Order: sequence, then C-alpha cells, then structure tokens
Amino acid sequence: MNLIFDIGNVLVKYNPQEYLERLFQDSLVIEKINETVFKSKEWLLMDKGLLSFNEATEIYCKREPNYSSEIRKTMENVITMFTPLEDTIELLPKLKKAGHELYYLSNIQFEIRDYLLEKHDFFKLFVGGIFSCDINQIKPSREIYQSLLSNYSLNPSDCVFFDDIQENISAAEKEGIKGVLFTSADCVLEYLSNPV
Repeated sequence: MNLIFDIGNVLVKYNPQEYLERLFQDSLVIEKINETVFKSKEWLLMDKGLLSFNEATEIYCKREPNYSSEIRKTMENVITMFTPLEDTIELLPKLKKAGHELYYLSNIQFEIRDYLLEKHDFFKLFVGGIFSCDINQIKPSREIYQSLLSNYSLNPSDCVFFDDIQENISAAEKEGIKGVLFTSADCVLEYLSNPV
C-alpha cells in the first residue's frame, strides 16, 4: 500500500493562532496579524512558489504599516511554528517496516520546505513526494495529485491519502485515491486495520 501524508497538522504542527499567542499578548494584534498574514492571498502564493517570504513580508508591511514590526517578527520566526507531531513521526518507521511505501503531499513554501528537510531526518523514510511550491499548484487542485501519481508511477487504487482538511480528501478521491481525514496517528492505524 502507498501511504500519502499531508505535512501540516499531520507530520508537523501548524497552528498560527497558538504561534501568535506566543509572540504577542494583545488579542487585537494577534487577530490583525493572523488576518494579514496567514489568511492572505499572499500566503497561498507562497505555497504556490510564486512569492518569497521577503516579498510577502514587504507586501504585508505596506498593507498594514502600523503593524510592520509585528509582521516582521511574525515572518522572521514563523518556521518555529512547525514542530513534529511525535505520535505520527513514531509511526512512520513501523509503517515502512510493515511494507508500506511512504509519500508526502503538501501545500508548503520554499523556506519552510527547506527548513523541514534540513532539520528532520524522518523525511528519509519517504520514497518521495510533492511540495506545492515546486510545481506551482496547491491542493485541492487535481494537478497536484496527478503530479504525485505520475512522478512515481503510482496506481491511485493502491494509494491512501491522510490529510486534516476534508476538501483535500474529497479532491484526492476524485482522482481515485482513497482519502482518510486525519485526526490523530490512531486514525492511520485504524484505517490500516480495517481498510475500506
């Protein structure tokens, strides 16, 4: 079985609200920065590999000049938000030992991709995968799923995709990939014990 994993909130934590609460005490500042940065079209453009961190930072600061210092602090430290979800990471070698082929499929930016690959050895357990920034496509577009299937000559009926967002699961299933909504590492084991 080919097991495909999203990265954010599946392999590593991605929680902008929690991250901003560590940086700032003012709830209005937190709300403003969350809206300006993490919910922006520029964040998606970075995921698509069409905008760099530095370019996005300058756009954010011009858009909200009164919050420029908070924006810069947010962007300078953003990689610290992506910490491993140990329960899932501990599962990976066991899945590999059981004979499953592991792949990743993630909406992610160049800077975060580089940081994660450099910092975490668990990526060595994967056959490979697709980072959205490398192909200028993000989930749930069909192209990103098709890129994974074609790049690794995978039969979609032999693949299971674990993602924490239902929209991405539904899009995978349209391409013939079985999708499982990720809630915890346990859901991976539960699915493999009772595959549908």
